[in-house]
Amino acid sequence: MVETNWAGNLTYRAEAVRAPQSIDELSDIVTRSPRVRALGSRHSFSSIADTEGTLVSLARMPREIEIDTDAATARVSAGLRHGDLVPALDAAGVALANLASLPHLSVAGAVQTGTHGSGDRTGSLATQVLGVEMITADGEVLTLRRGDPDFDGVVVGLGALGIVTHLTLALEPAYEIAQTVYDGARWDDVLARFDAVTGAGDSVSLFTTWQDADTIDQVWVKARLGHATVDAVLAAGGREADGPRHPVPGVGPEPCTVQGGVPGPWHSRLPHFRLEFTPSAGAELQSEYLIDRRDVPVAIEALRALAPAIAPLLYVCEVRTMAADDLWLSPAYGHETVGLHFTWRPDSAGVETVLPRIEDTLPKSARPHWGKVFTMDAGPVSSRYSRWDEFAALRARMDPHGRFTNDYLARLGLG
Repeated sequence: MVETNWAGNLTYRAEAVRAPQSIDELSDIVTRSPRVRALGSRHSFSSIADTEGTLVSLARMPREIEIDTDAATARVSAGLRHGDLVPALDAAGVALANLASLPHLSVAGAVQTGTHGSGDRTGSLATQVLGVEMITADGEVLTLRRGDPDFDGVVVGLGALGIVTHLTLALEPAYEIAQTVYDGARWDDVLARFDAVTGAGDSVSLFTTWQDADTIDQVWVKARLGHATVDAVLAAGGREADGPRHPVPGVGPEPCTVQGGVPGPWHSRLPHFRLEFTPSAGAELQSEYLIDRRDVPVAIEALRALAPAIAPLLYVCEVRTMAADDLWLSPAYGHETVGLHFTWRPDSAGVETVLPRIEDTLPKSARPHWGKVFTMDAGPVSSRYSRWDEFAALRARMDPHGRFTNDYLARLGLG
């Protein structure tokens, strides 16, 4: 039985963990369970997947990857990890537009929580979804396509509307990426040319430990061949790293994908970490706040002021960008967005002390990542989503008896 999430900061309270092997078996579990939640790859740091009832793992469901190269789509099993999916796509000569930094995430879990990669022109992973198949509260199979009523509310659904079994994803021709790391850029110089820095590649990440509130430790630029324009990074004080880097200072680079400007397949460069290694720092906590892009200068100045409180608890902070979308509970809904991601040392008490200070000082556009640790109450969270009431009504209509409800959703007013 699965007892904890990946990080070990959460012990699941479920009475039972079930692993169905068919749609019929999954449907039967749902209709027989007063409370049920889907369990992905357990990379959520929040209690979003927790329940006192039944946890359902899709790990034993049939592994389906149906690629239609003419239509440029792939229908895939929701429980697959990205790292298991992408080799099959690449072998067929097709690709996804973006990936998260970890290939360890389940496809549906990443989508349902609005998880993202990086890129000024690229949306979150949920924007790649063209179709959703799910088991609803009455045990029936519901299929929605982009453009259908409710589709934009269902895609980032927090597990509140049903258990997703398959997703249809948009594809494009396979491509190569080169990844280069730059050390020592300066915050003042980056903020003065922020658009040019984050546009230096197809995916750009800024890493800082906040030990020095003036300096960015590393800038990672991932660019399709011929797409890199790094003059702004160099002008901001960046210098090409003299060897491979791990985002966390002092950790060896072996878990990371290939750097040094060496071209390689999209799926072996877009993630920060390799599937065969423990990602990131290992024992850690994570938080993330997504802000409107226009609020970046104010947000960075707020974090610089809090640096003395943040740095002792922190492994590393990552800043990255994403395009706006129209998915109701996506943290990038309606606005070009910047993510402020914190990988914390495994000090729950310390992190819980500093998070309210961060939340209070960030701009009012800040929305917490659904799958990570935050302390923000329902009022501020719901007020930052213009379609919140519509989602609440959709949840009440699709799950009138609260079969998929848990304490996490109730805390947000969705119980």
